[in-house]
Amino acid sequence: MGIPLGVLMDYKQILTDIARALVDSPDRVSVSETVDGEDIELVLSVAPEDMGMVIGRHGKIAKAIRTIMKTAATPDGKRITVEIK
Repeated sequence: MGIPLGVLMDYKQILTDIARALVDSPDRVSVSETVDGEDIELVLSVAPEDMGMVIGRHGKIAKAIRTIMKTAATPDGKRITVEIK
């Protein structure tokens, strides 16, 4: 099916939903967003004890999250970077 053209996604909400599904303390997940033209920087913050769940073994989950976010932004012509703190 897909998303109709012209409908911009809420990237901040997408990242928040992904992170909350991964961690033990979903109420401590926060995402800040900085937009500069076509560039979007998202900074994901989680509880210290949940950091390993978001990063994953050898960074595999963090890499997957970044890939999902970049893929979601491509149809809108946006460039997304995700930083995990």
